[in-house]
Amino acid sequence: MEGNYYARRKFALLKGLLEHVGIEPGRLHFSWISSAEATKFVDVANTVAKEVKDLGPARYFIKKRAEVA
Repeated sequence: MEGNYYARRKFALLKGLLEHVGIEPGRLHFSWISSAEATKFVDVANTVAKEVKDLGPARYFIKKRAEVA
């Protein structure tokens, strides 16, 4: 149980870091789901996938083609 709280703190820090570097925090999601909650897992996964899809492509850290002179 202690590991869950440790992970939650790490996610909070990571979310702040992503926001600081310009990545939408909606691309990261944290949820506590028991292994017995398969339907909840599916619902959360679908919700997160929809939210990220609605955000569209990431604006930063996308490789661009190298320009050849």
